[in-house]
Amino acid sequence: MAGHLIVGLDVSSRARAEDIITALGDTVEYFKIGYQCFYGADGFALGKDLIAAGKKVFFDLKLLDIDNTIEKGVGAIAATGAAMLTVHAYPKTMRAAQKAAAGSGLCVLGVTVLTSMDDADVKEAGYERDAAGLVALRAQQAKEAGIGGIVASPHEAEMVRTIVGPKMAIVTPGIRPAGAALGDQKRVMTPAEALAVGATHLVVARPIVEAPDPAAAAKAILAEMAGGGTRFA
Repeated sequence: MAGHLIVGLDVSSRARAEDIITALGDTVEYFKIGYQCFYGADGFALGKDLIAAGKKVFFDLKLLDIDNTIEKGVGAIAATGAAMLTVHAYPKTMRAAQKAAAGSGLCVLGVTVLTSMDDADVKEAGYERDAAGLVALRAQQAKEAGIGGIVASPHEAEMVRTIVGPKMAIVTPGIRPAGAALGDQKRVMTPAEALAVGATHLVVARPIVEAPDPAAAAKAILAEMAGGGTRFA
C-alpha cells in the first residue's frame, strides 16, 4: 500500500475549487475542505457534491465545544457520507465525536499540535510539554477514545505509530515535495519520508493547487509515494 494523497482545497471561491477539481480529474480521490474553502467557497455544499460524485471528502473543521454540541455537529457531518472530520484532540471532545460517528463511515481525527507550531509556540500557549510530548499525550488519549486516527506532523508520525498501533490512520499535513517552498510550515517532510515513518494519508495543498498544472504536480507526488511505500493503510 502506498498511502493516500489528500488534496487540500485551500481556496476562497467555489469556481476556483471546481477548476482545480476538474484539472485533477481522476488523478485524486480525496479532497480536504478546511476553513478557507468551507466558509469562503460554499465548502459544505461543495463537499456534498464531491461525495455524490464518488470522491472522498475530509472536512478539516477542528471542532471543539461542549459534548452535546460536538455530538450534534459530528452527527450532521457523518450524515453527509464524509470520509474524515477533525476535532481537537481533547479527551471529552474525542469521546463525544466518536459516539456520534459510531456506525457511520466517518473517521474522526484528533488534531494534536499544528504543523505551524514548534516548541516555542507550544510553550507560549501555556503547555509544560514540548511539541513531541504533547503529541504523544494526545495520541494516547485518542487511542483510548477509540477514534479513527490522528493528525500530526510527519516528524512525530513514527512516535505516534508506536503509541496507537497499526490500525489507526495517521494524517500528516506539512508535506512538501523536494525543492518546494515551506510557506508557514515548520515541521515538514517529503512524501516518501512521511510514508516511511508510518503516515497513511498525506495532505498537500499549495504545491498542487498553486501549480501551473495541478494534475502533473499530483501525479509526481503520487509517483514518489508509490516508490516510498508504507506498511500501513
